[in-house]
Amino acid sequence: MSAQRPEGRSANPELAASVTQLNPCAPCHHLTLAEAEANAAYDWSKATDCRVLLKRHQATGECSAPEPE
Repeated sequence: MSAQRPEGRSANPELAASVTQLNPCAPCHHLTLAEAEANAAYDWSKATDCRVLLKRHQATGECSAPEPE
């Protein structure tokens, strides 16, 4: 017998939270990719710049990504 969940509910709330974090807004996505590329190239200064710019972007009202809880 299978247990049923209400519509829209995830069986694992932690997984549901991580899924929403996987849908960033375009600037968040761009900065995250730029950071990954900088890390791959061992350009630690550029990677740090990307993290700082990402935090600044998320602190403004421009970010449309859901905030982590």
